[in-house]
Amino acid sequence: MRTTKPAAATLAALTGILLATGCVPETPAGDSGSPDHAGLFDGTAGEWIDLSHSFGPSTIYWPTDTLGFQLNELAYGHTEAGYFYASYSFASAEHGGTHADAPIHFAEGRMAAHEIPLSRLITTASVVDVSAGADADPDYLLSVDDLVAWEAEHGPIADGTALLIRTGWSSRWNDRTAYLGTDLTGPEAVPELHFPGIGPEAAQWLVDNRNIGAIGLDTPSIDYGQSTDFQSHVILYAENIVGFENLTNLDRLPPTGAGIVALPMKIEGGSGGPLRIVGWVPG
Repeated sequence: MRTTKPAAATLAALTGILLATGCVPETPAGDSGSPDHAGLFDGTAGEWIDLSHSFGPSTIYWPTDTLGFQLNELAYGHTEAGYFYASYSFASAEHGGTHADAPIHFAEGRMAAHEIPLSRLITTASVVDVSAGADADPDYLLSVDDLVAWEAEHGPIADGTALLIRTGWSSRWNDRTAYLGTDLTGPEAVPELHFPGIGPEAAQWLVDNRNIGAIGLDTPSIDYGQSTDFQSHVILYAENIVGFENLTNLDRLPPTGAGIVALPMKIEGGSGGPLRIVGWVPG
């Protein structure tokens, strides 16, 4: 795998990492002699943006995962002791809603969910916008030309970054048929899926020429809906690259200069899990 030089000002998305790598400028030391990092959390140094859909009855899952998200009430109300108490159990497939793919999902012997290092999950973000192409073609594939054109404008994709592909598909989230391309469920739905994805040639170009830590997009899958061999999954995950699927609000991140914090459920031996991911845009 070839690598590019890291970006001049590497960005990361949580206190020590963000500041240590220059995502936000150091602030003057206070009376204690330590830098004041409060601006990371009080809104004065930038903005935190939620890139996740909520989990609930309408959460979109792969059509063969027909159980969806289940939330079961265990307790709700005032107890005999007088205090209020609420508790629920939930059930979910790993790969539904906003979620992470561990590399083992499509690459035998690669990292499981609990093995993903934080450096793949808390890192810089680069956003490639192909929404115009996706709007014209629901089967749009991110191409090598898209990546080369983006780098011509913004510079090489930095080592270790999370590459996020904006297709605009998250605007369809509340319409399951529009989002997936079909209203069918079960195995018969799979051949009818239509949504954009990452072309295998682009996936191979990234593996051969860049050293990304994660890749994500605002559609149900790394591969487009009509894929039958899921080659982009196979190519990327064989290199221990982590995947994020069903993202939202990518339009609120700049092409470069942002960071992400992406923390999936840490399932021992898991092939992925529900994900809460946020973006950080410096002020």
